[in-house]
Order: sequence, then C-alpha cells, then structure tokens
Amino acid sequence: MYRQGDVLIAPTEESRLPPRIDDAPQEPRDPRGRLVLALGEVTGHAHAVVGPGRLFSPATPFAPMLLHLPDGGRVVHEEHAAISLPKGWYRVVRQREYVPGSVRVVAD
Repeated sequence: MYRQGDVLIAPTEESRLPPRIDDAPQEPRDPRGRLVLALGEVTGHAHAVVGPGRLFSPATPFAPMLLHLPDGGRVVHEEHAAISLPKGWYRVVRQREYVPGSVRVVAD
C-alpha cells in the first residue's frame, strides 16, 4: 500500500476488478500529460501519475478509482516525494472527512 497526502493507492488483483472494466469511463490526461488522482482546490497542485497507464472513474463519488499501470509509474506532487509503483492494478481512494451532517472527500 502507498499513501501520498490524502490519496491511498492499494494494489489489487486483476481477478478482483469489476466486470467489463474496459467499458468504464476513463479519466483524461491533464494538459501536462499526467493522470490526476487528486487536484488541490486551493493550491492547484496535483497528485498525479506520470507514464503510461489508464485511470478509470468510479461509479459513485466515494467509490475508489481504478488505476492500471502496464509498465509501472510514478506518483508525483509538488509538495511530496515521488512514489514509484510497480506494474499492475491499483485502487485509488481519496481520504474523507466528517463535517456536521455529511461526509465529504478531503479538500486540499
């Protein structure tokens, strides 16, 4: 398992993926060519993956994203050390916080 700030990245077996994952919506790359896992609303900094791969959108806001890195990759952020990930499939979970009356994804 890997953590960078409010993003948790957990390896997962391909056999545990939802059926028809290739039909799921994919997140586009940003103008810099990165797959953005989480964007800081205040700073504009991003937890992002550089290198080849695909990022699949969750069906609901609190479901994890799915990340496929066929050759491995690096998670980068302007304020954190980079993390090298081996090739494989990952679940990407954003940290949540409780605010009176609801739960929300942590905002940077």
